[in-house]
Amino acid sequence: MSPPAVPFRTGLTRGFAQGAFHDIAYVEWGERDSPHVIVCLHGLSRQGRDFDPLAQALAGMGYRVVCPDLVGRGRSGRLRDPEGYGLPQYAADMAMLVAHLGVDSLDWIGTSLGGLTGMVLAGAKGSPIRRFVINDIGPFLPWAPVRAIGARLREAPRLHESLETAEARLRTVHAPFGPLTDAQWRHLTEHSFVPEPAGGFRPHYDPGIGNAFRPGRVYSVSMWPVWDAITCPVLLLRGADSDLLLRETADEMTRRGPRATRIDIPGCGHAPALLDAHQIGIVTDWLGRPE
Repeated sequence: MSPPAVPFRTGLTRGFAQGAFHDIAYVEWGERDSPHVIVCLHGLSRQGRDFDPLAQALAGMGYRVVCPDLVGRGRSGRLRDPEGYGLPQYAADMAMLVAHLGVDSLDWIGTSLGGLTGMVLAGAKGSPIRRFVINDIGPFLPWAPVRAIGARLREAPRLHESLETAEARLRTVHAPFGPLTDAQWRHLTEHSFVPEPAGGFRPHYDPGIGNAFRPGRVYSVSMWPVWDAITCPVLLLRGADSDLLLRETADEMTRRGPRATRIDIPGCGHAPALLDAHQIGIVTDWLGRPE
């Protein structure tokens, strides 16, 4: 990919779990003192660098854009006991991040798990979230695709001999992201795997994040009361072929709670990658330039 048009910074704050503190790492784009802040949060096995092109575009519009790595992913810390990986911990950590940013209000862009985390925060009393873009996730998750996602995660190789084999795996597992260029796949790969001293490349996440998907633990999830508590404006993005965000669930999301504005993105399943100009434009057009 081409060099960033807007410089970025790396940062750290701290979360707390299981009697210990852990790092919450993030990449930050735009002017540090801009009062117009957007947090972009990634999916289950992903990390904050997925949002580089979108963050660059938003920063160029005048936003301060913060793209964290959830605990257990990327440059963030790992939990001592993987049983702690779950939505309550992720929401608590992101609340700590919001406090660290020192702003009274912000916008939220969340893909998949990042969208679920955003739902929890946006539906909370006194939420600082002003506007919410939720990407291919909703308050009802059918068990079959959840089980399939968990199985792929738990069965993923712990080590790849090269970035080429790692990229081949990524292209297969994340084919529902839609048609991406070779440069886009390589960008995702370079930030999804880290070199091992003895050779090879391992995924940039703690394998323990898959514990929640062990056999007997996967079931349909319903979070409608959380959705109904959200009052801020919401843009709902759905991959037209998504099996995780069902069409009928997306329909219902436009009729209740915040009554989301919905856009289906053709050629994608779970979840649109928000890497190409068209998808980025959908988000930037809805958010508009900061006032």
